[in-house]
Amino acid sequence: LGQRTTGVALVLLLACWLPLAFAPRSLWLLVAGVIVLDLAGQAIHVTNQSLVFRARPEAHGRLVGCYMLFYALGSGAGAIASTHAYAHAGWSGVCMLGAGISAAALAFWLLTLAAMPPEAGRP
Repeated sequence: LGQRTTGVALVLLLACWLPLAFAPRSLWLLVAGVIVLDLAGQAIHVTNQSLVFRARPEAHGRLVGCYMLFYALGSGAGAIASTHAYAHAGWSGVCMLGAGISAAALAFWLLTLAAMPPEAGRP
């Protein structure tokens, strides 16, 4: 169910930016957006690790190292980009950036899903 979980999590990740955009006006929307953001992010992270490790179980240590290296690089790039977005466009800029990256991730997943052979476990 890795592909289905990834798809649902990416849709939730994209959707969470709407309540987060209204966070300056509502503490409840902030809490809801953060909970959905964390749920979606953790689901994607755990599912990705499961899929990667299943592909090459004998290379588990190397895969963990590479996966976490790129995870850290992506997190750092996101922190830098969101800092710039906030400096230039405030909180709404950060939310637009997050939604844009989430939409790009969902589009990439859909493109790779369409290219996947049926026997590979498409949802």
